[in-house]
Amino acid sequence: MNTYLVPGAAGFIGSKTVDLLLKQGSRVVGVDNLNDYYDVRLKKLRLDRLLRREGFEFFELDIESREALTPHFERNEFDGVVNLAARAGMRYSVENPYIYFSTNVGGVLNLLELMKTYRVPKLVLASTSSLYAGLPVPFTEELPVNTPISPYAASKKAAEVLAYTYHQLYGIDISILRYFTVYGPAGRPDMLIYRAIRSIAEGDTLTLYGDGEQSRDFTYLDDIAAGTVLALRKVGYEIINLGGGKSPVSINRVIDFVEDAIGRKAIIVHKPFPDADMRDTWADISKAEELLGWKPAVGVEEGLRRSIEWYMENREELK
Repeated sequence: MNTYLVPGAAGFIGSKTVDLLLKQGSRVVGVDNLNDYYDVRLKKLRLDRLLRREGFEFFELDIESREALTPHFERNEFDGVVNLAARAGMRYSVENPYIYFSTNVGGVLNLLELMKTYRVPKLVLASTSSLYAGLPVPFTEELPVNTPISPYAASKKAAEVLAYTYHQLYGIDISILRYFTVYGPAGRPDMLIYRAIRSIAEGDTLTLYGDGEQSRDFTYLDDIAAGTVLALRKVGYEIINLGGGKSPVSINRVIDFVEDAIGRKAIIVHKPFPDADMRDTWADISKAEELLGWKPAVGVEEGLRRSIEWYMENREELK
């Protein structure tokens, strides 16, 4: 039985990744600081379902605290760390950059130092497609991502570079995963797809930044979690895109689909397109196919249907 530490276990991607690891027979120690970037009740909803599962332990702590992390490395012989704990969101990072660097860089440094000390051989580190801002699409991992346009992206770049240093110095095997706009049931309430479903279903206003013609390479949660688990294999040090891999979909097209599925028009309030946001994203996923045998299984329309169904089934509890 393999044992893994999963920081960010109560998060959107983290909880699904824990679920897959448990299904494969692994033991998982999950940690999360349960911060209030969005409603903590949604995190606890995900967490409650995991706590019913055999092989899962949870501890509320912050990866910014090395002292809080250390006892778990002392008590367990981890086969790997899957770090899905991070401060997310480009726009908010402009307002509060310090917390992004203390978590996304300082927290990663704590994990790497403890992995070195306790000889943990493998790290899977969540990164972001936001690093590709201003570069030609489709984005390949070889592009020079040296011009981040938000503190969030800059913090993720710093974490990638830091992980490379520990690979070179101490031989830690590292998979860096650059995720592309993840969505699905129980998603983050600040993300466009969740906001669109909720606002249209409830007849509330939907804030839309820009004209809606910006596009994203939307990637369904189950596919992202599957790729994350596959990335536990030994690769040396590799940066790998996990994205839809097909033509990106515009925000307006997503809104149209949700309107048709729910049978109600969106009430849209337009705001200026933020300087810290990207116009379009599109992943080249050939490296993921080659190294991990991974490619997404759920298309955008099917993923949207599942997300809408989940919201409508849980809307009273979500209110």
